Amino acid sequence: MPTTTTRWTVSVSKDTDIAVRSHLAQRGMKKGDLSKFIEDAVKWRVFDQTIAKARAQFTDLPADELEALLTEAVASARTSTPAAS
Repeated sequence: MPTTTTRWTVSVSKDTDIAVRSHLAQRGMKKGDLSKFIEDAVKWRVFDQTIAKARAQFTDLPADELEALLTEAVASARTSTPAAS
């Protein structure tokens, strides 16, 4: 977790509270793990929405053109990224 944190006050339904706390308890997690769980969930949700937005911008592009763009992007990324030592 980052060294600097921001405190949030959030409200959820009682059912959600029970479900999340039960989920954490079943996995041996403690009360303090709730913050980490929420942070991970928010990161995944932001990522999911970002991907959905990107996909929506390519819906009118024919599949073969999209494949060519992806192939070109992957090749470019591989040549510009230093090899692992």
